[in-house]
Amino acid sequence: MMTEEERIKEACRWLSQFKNIAILTGAGISKESGIPTFRGKDGMWKKYRVEEMATPYAFQQDPRKVWEWYDWRRQLIMKANPNPAHRTIAEMENIYPKFTVITQNVDGLHKRAGCKNLIELHGNIWRARCIDEERIFGFTEVPLRHIPPQCECGSLIRPDVVWFGEPMPKKEVAEAFTLAEECDVMMVVGTSALVAPAASLPYAAKKNHAYIIEVNLESTPITTIADVSLFGMAGEILPELWSNVKKELDNDKSE
Repeated sequence: MMTEEERIKEACRWLSQFKNIAILTGAGISKESGIPTFRGKDGMWKKYRVEEMATPYAFQQDPRKVWEWYDWRRQLIMKANPNPAHRTIAEMENIYPKFTVITQNVDGLHKRAGCKNLIELHGNIWRARCIDEERIFGFTEVPLRHIPPQCECGSLIRPDVVWFGEPMPKKEVAEAFTLAEECDVMMVVGTSALVAPAASLPYAAKKNHAYIIEVNLESTPITTIADVSLFGMAGEILPELWSNVKKELDNDKSE
């Protein structure tokens, strides 16, 4: 069994050698910025009923209640800042010829950190869409002055996020699987690997001979297929790993 130092060295070797990198992130990376996760011992679904807050039926029955909850979440997220893990990933994007972040998070912290090549599988809490016209627009007012908010056409608008019981966005899912199948290395950061279809992406990458690097507080289903698992805070592990990768890349340039 490899030591922690050996695991970091192995991950560093792959990230130094290959040029097509995909990063899959989940709620764990944003938890380090103070944003609660949904699952786990202290997850939000322990305090709130999902069917009352994050389903089309809930919105149909009580749009005010749903929007009050999302308004509270948006205020919480607005106070949070990208942490060292978000910022390290954004810095990595500037180095590799092909680099994409695939995230299950809706908080927008990757974009605020500077990521440009970003696939948001579950939408973005800072966007909204009209339930009749399907028009999507930025929605950054915090706190909301009118709950539930309305579109210019008079119809209700809803958060542009994927609720339980709704299909995933086909375009984003297709792009994510294409990237997983083509990447040389996939890094899986802060995800429980329990929510489909994102949970299948590392398996698709592995099937196509990509190296899998897992960064998480604890083991997950992905641990069984990961080439290297690094356990601990992403905000501590990623900056250290990236510092070592940059040294390797600089050495390659000087040779």
